[in-house]
Amino acid sequence: MAPSAAIESAPMGPVRGLLFDAMGTLIGLRASVGTTYAAAAAGHGLELEAAAIDQVFGAVLRQAPPLAFSGLEGPELLAAERRWWGERIDETVQAAGGSPAPEALRHELFERYADPSLWRVYPGVAEHLQRWREQGLALAVVSNFDSRLIALLEGLALAPWFTAVVVSSAAGAAKPDPLPFQRALEALELEPQQVWHIGDSPEDEAGARAAGLRCLLIRHP
Repeated sequence: MAPSAAIESAPMGPVRGLLFDAMGTLIGLRASVGTTYAAAAAGHGLELEAAAIDQVFGAVLRQAPPLAFSGLEGPELLAAERRWWGERIDETVQAAGGSPAPEALRHELFERYADPSLWRVYPGVAEHLQRWREQGLALAVVSNFDSRLIALLEGLALAPWFTAVVVSSAAGAAKPDPLPFQRALEALELEPQQVWHIGDSPEDEAGARAAGLRCLLIRHP
């Protein structure tokens, strides 16, 4: 069932707002992480196989501490985000058979993923967002990502549809913790029973349910 059909057929009362995961739900990468990392690493004298990076990257993220920093904002938050991703980049490069990632490579990759051209909007997303806004629904993003997401959504022409963008790094907690969802509900001034969350991972479902939201998981081809 399509997201719109599932929501409109819900028997649990009127829906007044929708929350969305970002990566894997609204947007995805145009090239694999391994492809981008290997190309950047080559410029710093590190020869790595893209397939090897793709094989280890998921495990590196799963084993990492949450991308969440309580009480930080502005330059301090950005510095914490850079450190977190720098550590993940280094762990990925070494797990794929390379030597420790130089600081310049960490910086380059962090900036690279802030570029909207590296990302694409999934087919149908813009049309659904436009339809839901025209129906009067309040929309927000809840993502286990960092402050780069705000500019990415602007660059991909998705930002105008959202009242709020909550990222785990600034919220101080990451899904499946319910706190990011609660921050989004506060921004929309809605109660949990009035809102659905749409995502693509078990963390989306567990976090949404912990916050009292109905959740719809989707899978893009």
